[in-house]
Amino acid sequence: MKNTTHAIAASLLMFGAIAPACADEVADFYKGKSVNIVVGHEPATGFDVYARVLARHLGRHVPGNPNIVVQNMTGASGLTAGNWLYNVAPKDGTVMATFVHTVPFEPLMGNNAARFDPAKFAWIGNMEESVAVCGISKASGIAKFDDMLKKETIWGATGATGPLVKSAAAVKNLLGAKMKIVSGYKGSASVKIAITRNEVHGICGLPMSTILSAWADVYNSGDFRPVIQLSGRKQDNLKAVPHVDDFAKSDEDKQIYGLIFGTQALGRIFLSPPGTPDARRNALRAALLATMKDPQFVADAQKTQIDISPMTGEEVEQFIARLSTASPAVIERVKQAVRVD
Repeated sequence: MKNTTHAIAASLLMFGAIAPACADEVADFYKGKSVNIVVGHEPATGFDVYARVLARHLGRHVPGNPNIVVQNMTGASGLTAGNWLYNVAPKDGTVMATFVHTVPFEPLMGNNAARFDPAKFAWIGNMEESVAVCGISKASGIAKFDDMLKKETIWGATGATGPLVKSAAAVKNLLGAKMKIVSGYKGSASVKIAITRNEVHGICGLPMSTILSAWADVYNSGDFRPVIQLSGRKQDNLKAVPHVDDFAKSDEDKQIYGLIFGTQALGRIFLSPPGTPDARRNALRAALLATMKDPQFVADAQKTQIDISPMTGEEVEQFIARLSTASPAVIERVKQAVRVD
């Protein structure tokens, strides 16, 4: 689902064809206003880092050049922010949000706490097709994934709806790893602290982009290492690390792995409330894509050590719609796989 240069160029050309009167109306609306980006996770997480880098440059590409402000709204691994965005947030184009990729699929999984229809959100785009891994500390005594089939290890995670819990549970339940999962941490930054204190050994569902930026100290020192790849293409720099797809034994297994791990492709999604006026939604979509090609943004992203591989808002919308057609049998197996005993 990785976006191509041609797709970005085509999207920018399409949005560039907006009638001048419409563009002027959008610019008049945003002039002198602020657009809030609500991050559904704690400060210092990858979602927070991406949002703040984006916020430093996005305003130059939105008609009217509004001020961009980042706010954090933690709770239920991003579900609190999703519910707020759908039911409470202003629907005038002054709010965007970002949260973990599992949130849009909570209604599909039968989570009654998810009070939204993902098809009705205004999907703005995605900054990165994430490659996620399970990683573990050197102090754990685990050198490779096979060791996890023999020795129990302790894994830090967030709330029950978060990918850190679901990824760890799926690796445990589907692949037979001996894992004790300790949930309740606020986010990956909190789990990192717990790992350095040897309270837990590892974390699952963490993007490599976060490891190479916020976790670079423990990764570069060798104190933290990936032991299994969970999503995306097999990485050249992780050739010695097995990929979860290697364990699939049937087409149904592949579907299940795709719904649990493959959704990580929506690594850094951005969206606005349902009912956002089309012209403003389109302006935000165009602005996000334009920012991804902005030399100042690119330099900032490189300095911050975050990966950029964008998807358009339309691609995100189609991706979610496609995965939402999974059969009841597949969904039931997914539910069983991510259960924490």
